[in-house]
Amino acid sequence: MGILTDARWYVGRQTWSLYALRCADGTLYAGVTTDLARRVAEHNTGRGARYTAGRRPVALVAAWRFPDRGAAQRAEARFRRLSRAQKLALIAQRLPFEGAVFCCDE
Repeated sequence: MGILTDARWYVGRQTWSLYALRCADGTLYAGVTTDLARRVAEHNTGRGARYTAGRRPVALVAAWRFPDRGAAQRAEARFRRLSRAQKLALIAQRLPFEGAVFCCDE
């Protein structure tokens, strides 16, 4: 049993989330974090990304959990390459993305 297939490998490890925000102007923003509530609060106080600073308030519309930062960042890069219509369909249908299940607690 290899380390990556052993379920005990994940115990005590930090999970990373890919998240999508809807900005006040209707645009979407994607990012990764280990703490969704903290990160959304940072975006809404202007301490998040420069992109969201002038587009507040933002609302969390989707999130997917990944076992590590690298997997979350690769998924973020793929998510950003999707068209707006594809992103909205993925969010509306609450579909899995890059092997991770939809887990947004709106």
